Amino acid sequence: MQFVITAYDGPNMLEKRMEVRPQHLANMAQIKGKVVCAGGLLDEEGKMKGSVMVMEFPSKELFDEYLASEPYVVAGVWQDIKVERMNVVLLNGEKYVN
Repeated sequence: MQFVITAYDGPNMLEKRMEVRPQHLANMAQIKGKVVCAGGLLDEEGKMKGSVMVMEFPSKELFDEYLASEPYVVAGVWQDIKVERMNVVLLNGEKYVN
């Protein structure tokens, strides 16, 4: 099952985001087989204001466990989180095979 997460940081969270970012990246490295793609959302000045991630998990329950332990969630950086199911068809212009 594939999920797209669109998560916006709360107000004035850039400093907190940068403080938590090493934990977030370490977590991403631990679950790298579940990350289809990920990146930061940028404001007009090029500063991070949120994240978009496409994740792949065997079940919604396992995805929910991941999300509950995501460092940006635990630290309260992400405050507006939208999760939708997704069907990845292409990756880098090639048919996506999971």
